[in-house]
Amino acid sequence: MAKRDLPAWQAFPLVILLSALGLLASLLPRRLEVVLGRTLGRFVCRVRLFRRSLVEANLSRCLPGLDRPARLSLIRRNYEHYGLLFFEFMHFFSPFRGHWRRYAPKVARLEGIEHWRRARDQGKGVIFFCAHLGSWETAAAVTALGGVEATIVTTVLTPRWLHEKITACRESVGMRAAFHPGSLPSVMRTLRQGGSVAFMNDQYAPAPMGLPAVFFKTRVHTLSVVGPLARRTGAPVLPLFTFREADGSTTARIEPEFDLGDRPDDVAGVTQRVASRVERWVRAHPEQWLWVHRRFKNVAVQEAAEAA
Repeated sequence: MAKRDLPAWQAFPLVILLSALGLLASLLPRRLEVVLGRTLGRFVCRVRLFRRSLVEANLSRCLPGLDRPARLSLIRRNYEHYGLLFFEFMHFFSPFRGHWRRYAPKVARLEGIEHWRRARDQGKGVIFFCAHLGSWETAAAVTALGGVEATIVTTVLTPRWLHEKITACRESVGMRAAFHPGSLPSVMRTLRQGGSVAFMNDQYAPAPMGLPAVFFKTRVHTLSVVGPLARRTGAPVLPLFTFREADGSTTARIEPEFDLGDRPDDVAGVTQRVASRVERWVRAHPEQWLWVHRRFKNVAVQEAAEAA
């Protein structure tokens, strides 16, 4: 079913608000932006907004060994990260032409471009997988500005003007998009032409897009496209690890070619290897992951059925 667009009477105030915030973000010094973002995050955490209960439930499931002080500290730092993300995302709505292209390299950096060049030179295209860690949008932007003009697989946003605004910013740095459902023809065309495609592999993905894989000791449906796509095209697979530094900037690190294992035709096995790599990233920077995401959707129902 197609997503419904916002009626004009609801969209207009939102346009005005985001435009004002975009102007404010454009004029703020970066140091002040970091301070304000983290302060906003601490406030939202304190008043228990923005899915605080879900964050606590996800942490209890994934990191049960944390004592109460450690868990509360992690939650606070996680919300500080969300607050900074909020200010960074507001730069999408800057009124200044070309702002996103100028802003992203100031707050993010790219490492490991040589791994992509080596993979690209094989002539079969390149498949990236990544996760919602650090400031993934600025990380993607500096990756594209570094020469990796990848096609990201994503969804159509609503309302339409929001989708068009963010798409235009992504295109301004050389990023293209393939929208699912129905993204496969565009993905295949990109790889056949020797281009790069990128998938986010840390979110819940129901069948047929996903297969069960163990993530933080829980079997949960996970995007399973990387293995079949690599086998079908021969394209090498590269992990893209994004994470925030202590000063608030983000590093996008292209890691060496991913080992699909002894049986690259084993879709479930490759999906598990990818999920394990993503888990390793999250464990390295748990304060920066999207614990507000319903990653374990339907797991409680499955666990109850198995116990019955």
